[in-house]
Amino acid sequence: MDSRPDLSVVTVNYNGFGDTCRLVESLRGRLPAGSEIIVVDNGSRRDEAALLAARYPEITALRSEANLGFAGGNNLGIRRSRGRYVLLLNNDALVEDDSLKYLVERLENDPRLGAVSPKIVYAAEPGRIQFAGYTPLGRITLRNRTYGYGEPDDGRFDVPGITAYIHGAAVMFRREAFDTAGPMPECYFLYYEELDWSERMRERGYAFGYEPRCRVLHAESRSTGADSPLKTYYLVRNRLLFARRNRRGGERWLSLLYQTAVAVPKTALSYALRGRWDSVRAALRGVMDFYRGRTGKMDTKRQE
Repeated sequence: MDSRPDLSVVTVNYNGFGDTCRLVESLRGRLPAGSEIIVVDNGSRRDEAALLAARYPEITALRSEANLGFAGGNNLGIRRSRGRYVLLLNNDALVEDDSLKYLVERLENDPRLGAVSPKIVYAAEPGRIQFAGYTPLGRITLRNRTYGYGEPDDGRFDVPGITAYIHGAAVMFRREAFDTAGPMPECYFLYYEELDWSERMRERGYAFGYEPRCRVLHAESRSTGADSPLKTYYLVRNRLLFARRNRRGGERWLSLLYQTAVAVPKTALSYALRGRWDSVRAALRGVMDFYRGRTGKMDTKRQE
């Protein structure tokens, strides 16, 4: 008899003990019976895995001495998990009710789906939407649109559907999709890894669902800052990396040229006009590091 739980919840903690405690407490009593919660302490300055395990003996707390990045931390937790379905939640997310069951229901009822994301709203403004599905990325520009972004949660985005990509802040996937497509790519360190992972799953025949019956609150960019040079660096470098990994032939070169000659100068100029020279340097460093073949974690010793 299969003793695996139906659901494993995996979250990654990086110097975010308070946020992670709030997430764990929001999950209490709202998960299917037998579910497991796995927290990966991803190289925090202190051993927050030990602190979390002492406070919440029902969870599994793993400690990585090194910061493995978003993908690496999640992969560590996924490999330790046992559920037929795995829910990845950012540690700055909150669950309001027992509506996670609708994500399980959606996967069970639609074998085409490899993963499904809920409606995501801003924790600071629960009446305003962050995510209600994605459009496809442009073949050259790598730009797309987020349905509902910044819009009031007034019922217009309450129809379940298909999304072009999953959202890394809250996504449930079936274990077979992970086993088939492989782990989340760790070369990005932060940002774009879930888009790349979506491409790997899509290549193997999976689609992705948007399920608005489940709603998750999210405090965006707690780890990096909403408009930080660190975030700028990874977004610039990783968009180039995504183009190299996911475009072929002429599309690849055109996309790389567009990012380098159009998108990055436009980004740098917008920061320069606001006097944000730290972000200008971060954007330029992102381009240079990509062409030098530097992926993974940014070399912090090179920061000004």
